[in-house]
This record gives sequence, structure tokens and C-alpha cells, in this order.
Amino acid sequence: MRVAILGAGPGGYVAALKAAQLGARVTIVEDHEVGGTCLNCGCIPTKTLIATTDLLARTRELEAFGIDLNGSVVPNMPNIISRKNRIVGTQVKGIRSLLKSWGVVLKEGRGILTAPQAISVTAKDGSDETVVADKIIIATGSRPALIPAFPFDSRNIISSTEALDLTEIPKSLLIVGAGVIGCEFACIYRELGAEVTMVEAVGRAVTTEDIEISELLAKELKKRKIRLMTGVTVEKVEVLADGVHTFLADGNELIVEKMLVSIGRTLNSEHIGAEAIGLSKGSRGEIIVNEKMETNIPGIYAVGDITGGMLLAHVASRQGVVAAQNCCGGDVSIDYRVVPAAIFTSPEIASVGLRQHQAEQQGLQIRIGRFQFRGLGKAHAIGEIAGFIKIISDEKTDRILGAHIMGPHASDLIHEMAVAMQNNLTVRDVAQTIHAHPTLSEGLMEAAEDVHGEAVHVQGKALK
Repeated sequence: MRVAILGAGPGGYVAALKAAQLGARVTIVEDHEVGGTCLNCGCIPTKTLIATTDLLARTRELEAFGIDLNGSVVPNMPNIISRKNRIVGTQVKGIRSLLKSWGVVLKEGRGILTAPQAISVTAKDGSDETVVADKIIIATGSRPALIPAFPFDSRNIISSTEALDLTEIPKSLLIVGAGVIGCEFACIYRELGAEVTMVEAVGRAVTTEDIEISELLAKELKKRKIRLMTGVTVEKVEVLADGVHTFLADGNELIVEKMLVSIGRTLNSEHIGAEAIGLSKGSRGEIIVNEKMETNIPGIYAVGDITGGMLLAHVASRQGVVAAQNCCGGDVSIDYRVVPAAIFTSPEIASVGLRQHQAEQQGLQIRIGRFQFRGLGKAHAIGEIAGFIKIISDEKTDRILGAHIMGPHASDLIHEMAVAMQNNLTVRDVAQTIHAHPTLSEGLMEAAEDVHGEAVHVQGKALK
């Protein structure tokens, strides 16, 4: 079986490795660098910067932990960016090594579908060749959306890609869009010392999350002196000698050193030959697939952002595994019921399953349990007490419908709830599982207990 993959991001390279493990002869085509957006200008570099700013934030709390610091701690942006680049480079080398170890052939160049079983590859040196395969997986990903209303110049008005390589901290930064990416960059650059303002067209930040999470995030951003303006749009932008002038629909004018536009992504479905071979696309340019990741053309699959679903690296990887298995004779489908997600703000946010408003819109009878991190000894010990855990359950079956966490290590804690949901455990199953003390995960047990009003470490009403 010959399998060709177009794109070596988290969907494509994982599909390549899985197909090779299953015995296929695999060729993968990549125009930029293995790892895709996630590794090169997304997940990994942003989390590397966040690790730096988290450490910087902790140094400002040393006195509270009984530690005296003689001198000052100052961020060195060239060194911070250099460390980020080294980490990305190490990961890139790791993926290349994995591909080589499994016999995957990497073709570096621009790939275009020319037939249901052929990809034309133009290499960096201008030479052309054709890769012929029995099955093809498309994994070309997405990129930051460039909005005509914003005159991008990669210097004054930038996207998330340029924001990862700034070697000087801007005195002031306006972020247009308070979604996941915008909020993460707001926390990064505020901690580095920039004055940060966020403008969001809708009524709350991170609209993908539970409303209570959005409300608490707004309060935490305010504590960090990040200005969040919701329900307002940008009408006009001008770059003048004294900075970027932004005129808002409410009449306000903002003048900042730099503007970061973070309002969506564009799917990389154009210029890949999709139309020429008759692939079906949706209204946003997404390639339409079924639960087996099959397109309308037999033998061609698509995975990751290009399919227009959840734009998450781990979803792309799972889709890649499913597509590879089906390419190699399998008959498997992907299950989206339990997909955890994390936002690396300060504090972190994580979620899985239904939000409360979604459950209510579906007419479900629900019970809700909550527990504050300030009720945990471990949270006090590490000095991170902001945030809470929220569990939503079905009142009739006691099954967990969703879980939402904002607080320390939320991105790690959420997976206990994901495992519970994947295996159809009940709230009582979680509540009756002994959790080690002192840990942050005790909060999950307490929130589960609170669903039935049985949490021990919450304020009660004394019996009279």
C-alpha cells in the first residue's frame, strides 16, 4: 500500500507515522517545515513564551514565599526568542528523526493534487516530480486570517506569527480579538511589561468556553491591568508617526505602538488542486469529510484544520490516526464526544464536553457541582488560589456531561474528567475515588461531591 500525505503538521506527520507502522510505504510532502503551525508558530512556541512569563511572574512573588532577591529580574527578549527557537528546532529534529526511523520519505516542496492518485511536487530548487500513491491524505492546515480592513505590515500591525518573534517589548499593544490566541498573547505581553488592550466584537472573551469561565477570566485580566473592551468593533486603522491609530465603533480612538490581529484563521484549501480533481468543499473552503475522514473521492482523505471542525492539534492527530488506519484497510471512525481543550492564560483554562448553556439549550435536566481552588491546601501551598472547577451532570443518569476548570494546572487536570467521560463513569464514581492529599486533583473529587451537595470542604449551614 502506497500512502501519500500532503502536509506535515500534527495531522499529517502523525498519519504518516501510523500508516508506516501499519506497513504502508509512505511519502509526505511539506512546503515549509515538519510540525506545521502547531510546532513552528503556534502551540509550542507560545507555550515556551508562557513558561518564561510564568517564571517571571513567580519571581515577583518570591518575597511572599520567604525568599529575598538582591537585584532585579529583567526579561531579555533576544534570549527569550532564542530559547523558543531552540526548543522548536529540537522538536523539528525529533519529528524528522521519527519519520526517518519508520522509513517515511519526506519530500520538501509545494505539493498540488493533479489526480486522485497523484501529487505534483515542486522542490525548493524549482525541480518537479510526481508522487503516485494508492491513497492520499490531505493535511494542509490553516493560517492566521488576514483581514482587508487591517493593513498588515508585519511590523506595526502583526499576526500571531510575528508576535512570536518580537525582540523588543512594545510599550503598548492592542489585540483585536479576545479568543484563545488573543487572550494567551495578552497574558504573555502584559507579564513582559507591555500595556495591553483587547477589543472583542462580541459580548465576552473566549466565547468557546462556559459563560462562568469567561466572566472569571475578565476579572483576572482586570487584576493584571489588561483592558478588555467587549461588544465593540474596529471601524478604521491608520499607521501614523506616533503609532497605530484605531478608531472604534463606539467613538473611541486608541493609539498604540503595535496591533496584533487575532480574529480567526484561513483554511489552506486553495492552490492545492482540490477543485481540479473535484473535491467537495464547504462554504468556508473546508474539505468535507465523513466520520472516517473520507472525502467524496474514493481513496482521498482529509484531516486537521482543513476539514473545518475543531482547530486543535490533538484533534488533527487523532483524525490522522483514523485516516491512516482506514487507508491501510481499517474501518474506524472518529468520536468527537470527548475532546478536551486548554487555554494557557493566567490562570489556565480547560474544558471538556458541554458548557452549561449548551446543556440548557438542549433541554437537558442537569446538576452542577463547583469547587474553588482556594479551598485546597495544595493551592495555598503553591500560591495559586484563583479559579474554580465546575462539573455538569445529567440529573437522571448521573453521567458527566461536561467539566470546566480555571486555575493552576487546569490543562493537566482536565484529563481525569475526559477519561471519566470516555468510559461513561458517573459523578459518584469520581466522587468516591480516593484522591491523594494534598493535590489539586482533590478539587475534582470535591466538585463531584458538590453535584449531590455532599462536598466536605465547602461552607455549610449548621443544624439548629
